[in-house]
Amino acid sequence: MALSCVYMTADVYMVCLQHALSTEKEEVMGLLIGEIDSKKVAHISAVIMLRRSDKRKDRVEISPEQLTNAAIQADKLTHELGQPMRVLGWYHSHPHITVWPSHVDVRTQAMYQMMDECFVGIIFSVFTEDKATKEQQVQVTCFQSTNQSPEGEAPQFIRLEVPLHIKPTENLSKLCLESMVELPEILFQEERDSYDVTTKLTFLSILAQLNNKAVLTKALCHITEVVSGPLVTALEQRKAINIKRYEDLLKEKRRLIALKS
Repeated sequence: MALSCVYMTADVYMVCLQHALSTEKEEVMGLLIGEIDSKKVAHISAVIMLRRSDKRKDRVEISPEQLTNAAIQADKLTHELGQPMRVLGWYHSHPHITVWPSHVDVRTQAMYQMMDECFVGIIFSVFTEDKATKEQQVQVTCFQSTNQSPEGEAPQFIRLEVPLHIKPTENLSKLCLESMVELPEILFQEERDSYDVTTKLTFLSILAQLNNKAVLTKALCHITEVVSGPLVTALEQRKAINIKRYEDLLKEKRRLIALKS
């Protein structure tokens, strides 16, 4: 196994989960940014959400352009943070299905490992129900691929589980905050792209055109309801907590100054 384990910061985990929960109809995906130490331990500290080019339910594809742009962003982070950063993995969601990677996922993972043996995949299973409690549950798995075929024979890749640890963080990093804020725009642009395709069809009747506009409007309202609204509420709550913390620290500062004098 190329990797011994993976550490993901809690704020990155929250961003990935928010992305996974943004839609229960199609799978979403993104790239993981961080560094790998000398002990082959991956440390994930940033995430890049990707727009879906193919919105079929069981398809997640990362284009070469998206990988290149992610590498450029990782290089920029290296200079900004003063520490090596690289694209070291990918994540995607499994809405309403098991967390375990499909044979397509395993082959895709193997392809990435041909370019980088430390590349890792993470899957978020969402919108599934616990049979005993009937409650919604979220499952996460971290994996690589390994070839179980003897040398010289056609490769047969299987899942190789990698231990995943969530590292607590006190604050939401600037990088993760920017990713969270970007999510509604990504979803909006995906819907807009789908709608723009229909506008190029010359044979549509007026009723069909009106229907397509209504579908777009409904989709945008849904994004506002399930993503933008809760996101604004969450950020307002976090702001209130930060203001309260600032006021408490200010009081403590004044108390210590008074004791010193």
